[in-house]
Amino acid sequence: MKQILRRMFGTTQKQDKSHQSPSPEKTPYELIGQEQGARALANRFYDIMAEEEYAKPLYDMHPQPLDRIRQVFFEFLSGWLGGPDLFVEKYGHPMLRKRHMPFPIDQDLRNQWMFCMNKALDIEVDNPVLREGLKQSLAQLATHMINQGR
Repeated sequence: MKQILRRMFGTTQKQDKSHQSPSPEKTPYELIGQEQGARALANRFYDIMAEEEYAKPLYDMHPQPLDRIRQVFFEFLSGWLGGPDLFVEKYGHPMLRKRHMPFPIDQDLRNQWMFCMNKALDIEVDNPVLREGLKQSLAQLATHMINQGR
């Protein structure tokens, strides 16, 4: 995890928390507000997906109600951001591509996912360095999930 953080954000820390970079001493999970921040990001993401017409095809793929998937996504984000590895403790290694293989994911769905995530990050993450680093990393992750039309 420390190597990933160094590659994503470097190790330079500034005194002003709103511009602080994640580092081995301060994870994205800590900078985002720990459990409360990770849960807010997960919930905001699904709120946007439910509200935005652009993301309707993505939303329609999800089982309703969204309560369980919101919780699972929060658990994933917790560990992915450098906090407690709640997802791994419950379900094992994420193996995201394998878990998403039953769903036809093309460039359009990837873009819908990123549209919702970028809006959620813009709302929930005040720190611009952290927000941009998360956008870049999540964009790579979302692209990796594409399993149709390559």
